[in-house]
Amino acid sequence: MMLPPAPLDAVGPDGLLRSGRYQGLAGAPGWARLAPPRARGALWRRLHHKRWHFVALVTEELFCGVAIVDIGWSNTCFAYVFDRAQRRVVAAFSPLGVAGLTARVGATVGEGARFAMPGRRIAIEADGAHGHRLRLRAPGFRIDARYGGAGPRLLAVGPTFDGGSVHTTQKSPGLALFGELQAGGRGYRLDGGVASYDFSNGLLGRRTAWRWISAHGPRLGFNLQCGYFGDAENALWLDGMLVPLGRVEVEVLPDGCWTMRTLCGLLAMRFTPEGTRCDDKQLLVASSRMRQHVGRFDGWVKGSVEGPRHPVAGLAGLAEDYRARW
Repeated sequence: MMLPPAPLDAVGPDGLLRSGRYQGLAGAPGWARLAPPRARGALWRRLHHKRWHFVALVTEELFCGVAIVDIGWSNTCFAYVFDRAQRRVVAAFSPLGVAGLTARVGATVGEGARFAMPGRRIAIEADGAHGHRLRLRAPGFRIDARYGGAGPRLLAVGPTFDGGSVHTTQKSPGLALFGELQAGGRGYRLDGGVASYDFSNGLLGRRTAWRWISAHGPRLGFNLQCGYFGDAENALWLDGMLVPLGRVEVEVLPDGCWTMRTLCGLLAMRFTPEGTRCDDKQLLVASSRMRQHVGRFDGWVKGSVEGPRHPVAGLAGLAEDYRARW
């Protein structure tokens, strides 16, 4: 099943939401043009507008996660490096920013994102037609990375199920990665690794929760979510093809492993964690709890119901459990 090309805007000239899954990159969603019943006032949009740009860098030695998050009335970022041989986080930071001053997340993935405060700087910038550059500077922690490729990007547009209104997200396949990273008193080469990104822009509810699963290699990868956005962003990348997936059922076992299968019959997987990055925040009016587990996926995928099973063994990725009151 080929997905239709991405529309320029998530909201049409009639004010209606262009719900669906698409292939390609979109422009700014245009939330101010929404028609009733999804339309809300400017103050409500200001308080509920959430944007984030997350990048994963993966090699045989490490898993690195970097994100810049703008929640409208505040902002934050996080970055960490998990050494897979040592099975521990060797560098991490997660400061709170100041609204309108420390962070900027673009309206589209191509506009990139920035976070800057004394001693902490992150910049995600477009680098050519299908690429990005990621630069990070912090005490004992430095990234200079480039990543890109021509694989199909997923655009998902739809309503939310958390008391918010609407949401869009762009997901990439596995992208060729180049560069270097310094953390934990040593250097890591990124050349030959894989990068992927999650760019999201929506009007979310006061309380939002999800389980997010993402893993990518050069020829195969997948993105799964259960929670506030339903099955809108569930997708498989296989040999250059982008395949939509159905609802996913996830079970967390007593030993910490996760099992997952899609009801469309195209994916069955077991996730074995290697370690966990915890990030909790507690403010007077907001809080968040994140458990980003890093590990390996084993199982199989299919490009179609009638197609053959493609085995998956030791694919590196993450399984995230997140709850926010924002």
